[in-house]
Amino acid sequence: MKISDILSAGGKPFPSIEIVPPLKGITKSQLLDSIRPFMEFRPPYINVTRHRDEYEFICEADGSFSRHTVRRRISETAVCAAIQSEFDTEVVPHIICAGADADNIETQLHDLKFMGISNLMLLRGDSLTTEKSFTPEAGGYSHASDLVKAVRNFGNGNDTSFCIGVGAYPEKHFEAANIESDIEWLKFKVDCGADFIITQMFFDNAVFYRFRDRCREAGISVPIIPGLKPLSSARQLDLLPSSFSIDIPQELEKEMRAHTADKDACYIIGSRWCAAQCRDLLANGVPAVHFYTMGRQDNVIGILKDCF
Repeated sequence: MKISDILSAGGKPFPSIEIVPPLKGITKSQLLDSIRPFMEFRPPYINVTRHRDEYEFICEADGSFSRHTVRRRISETAVCAAIQSEFDTEVVPHIICAGADADNIETQLHDLKFMGISNLMLLRGDSLTTEKSFTPEAGGYSHASDLVKAVRNFGNGNDTSFCIGVGAYPEKHFEAANIESDIEWLKFKVDCGADFIITQMFFDNAVFYRFRDRCREAGISVPIIPGLKPLSSARQLDLLPSSFSIDIPQELEKEMRAHTADKDACYIIGSRWCAAQCRDLLANGVPAVHFYTMGRQDNVIGILKDCF
């Protein structure tokens, strides 16, 4: 079932989760067992992230260096297939511009359609650490909007197999000059054919409400789903802002830094803050709440028990 149809049907707000493909070496049973506790809450879909491949340079016998692709994780396609085989829920693989050309992406679309997957999350992807700015593959796409257009043109524009989700940044993308231009680009992605939006994580609901209002004023009418992640350690106070260009409210920061030496206390503080965010969002009419698990499950499961 397409996410657009799930959302248009209305009804009670629901949770969705996002998982990161596991490192190589894990078994299918281990993967499914890590997901199983979430199924008590009947998430209509599970997002499966995709991160660009890394590279390493190997010295050859003649002294030259050759570049080799390094893939440390199970592919998102394999993870989606495993979830489909076990659970009654939709899967939403992420497709990114980074590291793939147009032919690679078209082949992936054919594979996903063959698997019966009808929902996609389309993103540009991150730059390599060696790049000053994002550089697309030769013959690839530079922007998520290009990817949206490519999916809408799949099958010469006559194929309506896929429902498309795109990302958004309530605090603006770090490359955007300002929030206004960032929302203009978001509207362009929607105009190109996106069906729904999932936001980057945020820790202040007022930021989300302002963003949602600005989007509506700009003419963006598709559903906007807030994304949340509970803080689990004091270390994330420094790590998440630098990695995702987000702000953490002073009140939350102060409370966690006051308990830096107590890991359990920080875990509880982060979970309680996220649960309070979730309850407030539900009270203010969001259709769903999306949770970034990032390899952790216990804190998210506790929040789901508290809120759904």
